[in-house]
Amino acid sequence: MLKIKNPIIPGMAPDPSIIRVENKYYIATSTFHWTPAIQLFESTDLKNWQLIDHVLKKEEISLKGTNTPAGIWAPHLSYDAHKKRYWIAYSHMLNMAGREFNADSYALWSESIHGPWSEPIYLTSIGFDPSIFHDDDGKKYIAILEWESRPNYQAPGHIVIAEFNFEKQKIVGSWHRVTTGFTSRGAAEAPIIYKRNGYYYLMIAAGGTGYAHGVEIGRSKDIFGPYESHPSGEPIITSSPEHLFSLGDPDAGQFEMYNPNSNIQKSGHGSLVETPNGEWYVAHLMSRPLPGTTLNPLGRETGIQKVNWTADGWLQMADGTNFAKENIDGPQQEEATIKYSEDITEYFNEPHYDKRFLSPYRFQNKTWVNHLGNANYLRIYGGESLFSQMNPSILATRATSFTYSLETEVEIHPDHYSESAGAGLYYDANNWLYANLYWSEALNAIALGLTQAKLGEKKIYQYVKVPISNGHVQIKFVYNFGEATVFYRMSADDEWLILLKNVDVNYLSDEGVNGEKGEIGGFTGLFNFIAVTDAHQHDGYGDFSFYKVTSL
Repeated sequence: MLKIKNPIIPGMAPDPSIIRVENKYYIATSTFHWTPAIQLFESTDLKNWQLIDHVLKKEEISLKGTNTPAGIWAPHLSYDAHKKRYWIAYSHMLNMAGREFNADSYALWSESIHGPWSEPIYLTSIGFDPSIFHDDDGKKYIAILEWESRPNYQAPGHIVIAEFNFEKQKIVGSWHRVTTGFTSRGAAEAPIIYKRNGYYYLMIAAGGTGYAHGVEIGRSKDIFGPYESHPSGEPIITSSPEHLFSLGDPDAGQFEMYNPNSNIQKSGHGSLVETPNGEWYVAHLMSRPLPGTTLNPLGRETGIQKVNWTADGWLQMADGTNFAKENIDGPQQEEATIKYSEDITEYFNEPHYDKRFLSPYRFQNKTWVNHLGNANYLRIYGGESLFSQMNPSILATRATSFTYSLETEVEIHPDHYSESAGAGLYYDANNWLYANLYWSEALNAIALGLTQAKLGEKKIYQYVKVPISNGHVQIKFVYNFGEATVFYRMSADDEWLILLKNVDVNYLSDEGVNGEKGEIGGFTGLFNFIAVTDAHQHDGYGDFSFYKVTSL
């Protein structure tokens, strides 16, 4: 029998929305301040997944100036079998100050999972986490969290449902408040509607997106309710099965619910899929903390659990518990013959570089990143400093392992101290580690140095400085469970030399970027990156010969 080990998609792949069309499965995940926005993954066996595309690939949206963790939230992927169209609904979180959580929600459709996608159709600004339900009679409904910003009302608000006419692009009737959650955990969000045997089933995320996270479900004969709760009174999937009463609690972290008996944490925010053989699975987000900590550098990843339907029509995990497992039984089929690796080796000698490269805050275009296939390198024109949330020139890929190496080769000829090119580890504009070539007036030469950002404060390692006279160097990072060692060499024939050993970078994690506040500060995870800065004339550039990430 096919065996599956979680996560099925490691690294930043949160809020998974899964569907099956014929014999292929697709998952859409959130991207927040990263572009292209909304990742799309494909599988034929629920075990082996490959990133195949993104939905928002051009300036349909602007993410410039996006604060962590705003941006593109919780895409919902669905398929209208009658019209043979794929649909994506998503929220663009614009503001989180004052706990107002201002978000605009949109939908797009396409006849192919690869697009082209329609122009965004505005849905609402009532809250976030929209989903689209395609009913048997052709009607379509939007389910979403109505965000509650008033004091002394239950936060975060009600799950609401309304019919939506996509031809007229407007709500039919009014919003119906249907629930504030099906258990005592509260923090109901991410509603998705399914229909089976005459019942509408409403699946929601609950308990906050931290250690109390879970998947809840209720059902009704009428789409607008009332919905009855699952008879267990607890989430049907969670990493922390102990009872919790947290209605109205604004803490999304719930660190007291960390489960020391589980290798995976934060299991919640699920979506349901049926295999061709009639088996059922729930894809859900999950995290893996650094051992002995509650810090999650790899962010919120995608896991999966096998479920079934009881005789009285309720969904439950296949083993009868609600405890999310690291290892599960896969569907009754042969494993896919093609296995996908999260390792990356990119020599930039083809017309297009790897789809897994993302950029924070601004979209990739040829004005600042040019793939010169005949020249066998990638040229990146310098943007603003790495602290910028507007136009930094960064290409990055998700970190997917607790132990790995990052290698690159870069050449730059700066004529001002603010120009640089190099590589490093990145969470957001306020948190990163950067080994870079720059012009050193003290040495009167190009030098390789190291700069760090932690919670918005800059640290320059003044005594970590090596002359690189020809402006050409290979850089290597070895990441090992929250520590990084930085190496360099002049060419592939040379031995690696240490630039700096054992730099503490465990703060580059969802919780670490919020300092000592004891809350979740971000929803994304650690990235590896190459970058070029030029706060001088914006005409400098760096050339990269290769980019390699290898699990160790």
